[in-house]
Amino acid sequence: MPNQTPANLPPLLTVSLTATGVIAANRFVTPAGAQAGADANALGVARTAATIGEVIPVDTLGHCIVEAGAAIAAGATLKSDASGRAITWVTSGARAAIAMAAATGAGYFIEVQLLQNAA
Repeated sequence: MPNQTPANLPPLLTVSLTATGVIAANRFVTPAGAQAGADANALGVARTAATIGEVIPVDTLGHCIVEAGAAIAAGATLKSDASGRAITWVTSGARAAIAMAAATGAGYFIEVQLLQNAA
């Protein structure tokens, strides 16, 4: 899918995290080192893909690029879907980010502003 043009704002804080499961790049990641599931509390977004035991960079504060799991409007509050992709938060789940650009469907990559969150 095509990428949305990011504003090129860098993340403010990136941490190293050891993967406890298979993680796809640009997906939400839990503090435990797993790809986030539906409504999960996310530490941040993985910059690269990983398998169990690999150390990866995870953006935890500021702007980053995340894969959309559905259509998203610019400015929407986001949460994780069952695959760690961003979807619009409606009434439940941990609020993980704010969309800085729109996505017309699943598979698009958009810039987001990460939020501190808790499920």
